Amino acid sequence: MLFNSIDFAIFLPLVFISFWFIIPKSNRCQNLFLLFVSYVFYSWWDWRFLSLIIISSIVDYLVGISLGKEENIVKRKYLLLISICVNIGLLGFFKYSNFFIESFITAFSFFGNQLNYDTFYIILPVGISFYTFQTLSYSIDVYERKMNPSKDVIAFFAFVSFFPQLVAGPIERAANLLPQFFNKRKFDYAKAIDGMRQILWGFFKKLVIADNCAPFVNEIFSHHGELPGSILWIGILFFTFQIYCDFSGYSDIAIGTARLFNFSLNKNFDFPYFSRDIAEFWRRWHISLSSWFRDYVYIPMGGSYVANAKKIRNLFVVFLLSGFWHGANWTFIIWGAINAVYYLPLMFMQKNRKHLDVPASGRLFPSFLEARQITVTFFMTLIAWVFFRANNITHAFEYLDGMFSLSVFVKPNISVDQVSLIMIIFIFVIVEWTQREKEYTLETVLKKYPRTLRWIGYIYILIFIIGFGGFEKTEFIYFAF
Repeated sequence: MLFNSIDFAIFLPLVFISFWFIIPKSNRCQNLFLLFVSYVFYSWWDWRFLSLIIISSIVDYLVGISLGKEENIVKRKYLLLISICVNIGLLGFFKYSNFFIESFITAFSFFGNQLNYDTFYIILPVGISFYTFQTLSYSIDVYERKMNPSKDVIAFFAFVSFFPQLVAGPIERAANLLPQFFNKRKFDYAKAIDGMRQILWGFFKKLVIADNCAPFVNEIFSHHGELPGSILWIGILFFTFQIYCDFSGYSDIAIGTARLFNFSLNKNFDFPYFSRDIAEFWRRWHISLSSWFRDYVYIPMGGSYVANAKKIRNLFVVFLLSGFWHGANWTFIIWGAINAVYYLPLMFMQKNRKHLDVPASGRLFPSFLEARQITVTFFMTLIAWVFFRANNITHAFEYLDGMFSLSVFVKPNISVDQVSLIMIIFIFVIVEWTQREKEYTLETVLKKYPRTLRWIGYIYILIFIIGFGGFEKTEFIYFAF
């Protein structure tokens, strides 16, 4: 079920009313209800793949229970290995089978051997990259004794399948989300209104910016060889904001929806395009995934507290895995490698944790140095996005070649709609800049006004969404990952 669909517009109010005003107020009843509606939410896409969530839930629940009882270190390792093999095995089969087959055949072709082969017809289950990482982190945390295993099967299954963040995150840690299923919940009007504000801003980003950028991006990337460099720059600029507004918009809707039920999800985006270096960017972009790889891959490998050769290895492993997580295509791996190369000088100069504060904190305008740093980081990110968006490596290099050709000086022939979109993006950036110290953009921007004026502001934003939003029921980009 898509957030930006009529189905969800009916589903959410029904679930909200039932949760707070119809079903019994006991935690177990509420958790059972959330489990049921989460399964309905996922089954709306394809009920057959619900079995994969159930398998992951059963395996990690039983592994957690067994780890809680087992003291033998060898047996504990075997139990953890079961969780890793099941979760990564399911993810690997459905997401990467054809990639490995094609790469294997391509490798043979270099030696003059042509093999006939058929790839599998495999449908990628929505959200599998998210919920497998979520359940796997639970098993690892229990194994490392960072938390006690859950004995409540309903609460655990509800944690794994919690519908607001089920298909595109944030990837929640059990230590944060699971205990909330045991808390006594009371309806909180202020929290619900706050959730609605964040949902509203998420829909603005998705429908007004991301969905309006999408057709221009598709058109420009599909015909890059026929267009001047000036248009190609506009194309990648549109994609840069499309992917940010699409994914962070989903996260806003997910976090806001969870807040309606008195659940708190972790922040997933923190105004990343205002970052002053690439390390800060990765602390602000897809935070739940970046921190997952940091805690479960980078640090266990030794992190930065090892010899220089191993530092480089650890860094590239994390970024290459991050790229590979996004999809079974060499373009994602190259994208990860580019970001590793960006990050490397900062790590060796020990400047990767230099910018931990808010850019231009307490000031309206950045300093000249900050403005330059933000501009350079944005430019580096934009170049890397070419590989992320391209269909293949050849496509990416052809697009980059066009971007840096002399045709960049050709006056771009752009439509009125494109000019309007550029203006909307410009205003959007200004609004986000003024609110960069907040949890999300609409958190306090209207709070200082009387209730009547606040609601006028909300209605105005809603009208703007209706007037300028794309309502073609387009999927969120990260559904594909």
